[in-house]
Amino acid sequence: MKRYLMTKREFLKKSAVIASGAAFLPACGPKGGSDATAADSLATEGTGGEKRLRTAHIGLGYQGKEALRDTASHPMVDVVALCDVDANMMTELKTQYPNAKVYSDYRKMFQEMGDEIDAVVVATPDHTHAPASMLAMENNKHVYCQKPLTHHVSEARNMNMIAAEKYLVTQMGIQVHSFYDYKLATLLIQSGIVGKVHTVRAWSPKNWGFDGPEPEGSDPVPEGLDWNLWQGTAPERPFKNEYYHPGNWRKVLDYGCGTLGDMGVHIFDTPYNALELDVPRTIKNESNETAGFGFPEKNKVTYEFPGTKHTAETLTWIWSDGPGAPEKHEDLALPDGEELHDQGAMFIGEKGRLYLPHFQILPKLIVDGKYQEIDPALIEGYGLGEPVRDYASEGPKHYHEFVDACLNNGETSAPFSYASRLTETILLGVIAGRFAGKTLHWDSEKALFAEEEANQYLSGDYRAF
Repeated sequence: MKRYLMTKREFLKKSAVIASGAAFLPACGPKGGSDATAADSLATEGTGGEKRLRTAHIGLGYQGKEALRDTASHPMVDVVALCDVDANMMTELKTQYPNAKVYSDYRKMFQEMGDEIDAVVVATPDHTHAPASMLAMENNKHVYCQKPLTHHVSEARNMNMIAAEKYLVTQMGIQVHSFYDYKLATLLIQSGIVGKVHTVRAWSPKNWGFDGPEPEGSDPVPEGLDWNLWQGTAPERPFKNEYYHPGNWRKVLDYGCGTLGDMGVHIFDTPYNALELDVPRTIKNESNETAGFGFPEKNKVTYEFPGTKHTAETLTWIWSDGPGAPEKHEDLALPDGEELHDQGAMFIGEKGRLYLPHFQILPKLIVDGKYQEIDPALIEGYGLGEPVRDYASEGPKHYHEFVDACLNNGETSAPFSYASRLTETILLGVIAGRFAGKTLHWDSEKALFAEEEANQYLSGDYRAF
């Protein structure tokens, strides 16, 4: 089968032809006034006249199964389609969701079921997030997409644009965004509990990097896996055991976004949201050198952001990942020699520090090197109720928020308008890993680096598959 590269617009055009018989569907304009959304027409009535949401799920590995379970736990959801390129992922699900049609190619799913789907949940490897989500939105479907939103900066901006043009409900899968501790930390920072924040330090010792060379040779493709569909729009490679599917694709430049694109999104989210940041002006990644196949195994990324009402005139953000992260620093010293949690973030402000471990641990206030009690009245005033320590009950909240928004009952807290900026910030740090130790200057208005050599990594060609 002949392979060739195509632009994202060509991909959407060809895929839309496959899915719907038309190059581009008309935008779904607002109905019933300027505040209405596409949700007015993207829900179906149940037997009792209530609105219900018909969902399709693309990608059903570990995270995809969790997303399916938590979405389906909403009483107003009907799962109508399941799609995964690996038939082995579907065995149990066919029994659990007997009324759902099963597919290996999401393009065929839209072709056959376009009028029977209201919303799509995308939980594929990173390189397929944008192709699947953009096609869903071109078919006027609401979209929940796992983090990071996209594999390339250009895709993040395009997805935000399409969602806005079509008035679609969207949500990025940063589930902890809806957890108690992160909501509390956001409210505390915005209350000024540590004053204007001048520095954020965030870290994870996880290692989704690989310094070695591209593997040689090929292995037999496992039975049930469509390797061509798994690669999708990414460059074609021979299959190799233990390098890609099902578990290690995050380490590879063509498919994942490294540790920064995995844990970084979760841990960045609360400080980024609380401080109401935009994208950074400069980025410097002091990473190790690699052979050009995988991501660096250690990263230390320093961002400089323009100030907001919650920060100093300029905000410095330091992210550290990989074995041994983070390095010792006075900003991270805890009272009485207590050790840092493996992952977390520290807000450093003019009046003290707020320590937010990851995850399901209450934020802690540090002033003059000592923990300080946070005024209970302040917390009670937020109306969050008692702290929740149960992942089983917290986990579905972010998905249910999306479903409710699709049914015109509230709004999402991580729509693509927010998620695209957070993802762009993350991906700029990933790109900086290709230029170890060099400061890159980002022009947000032009969506270009001042350093021309870095601009080639803002997007990528799409393979026809």
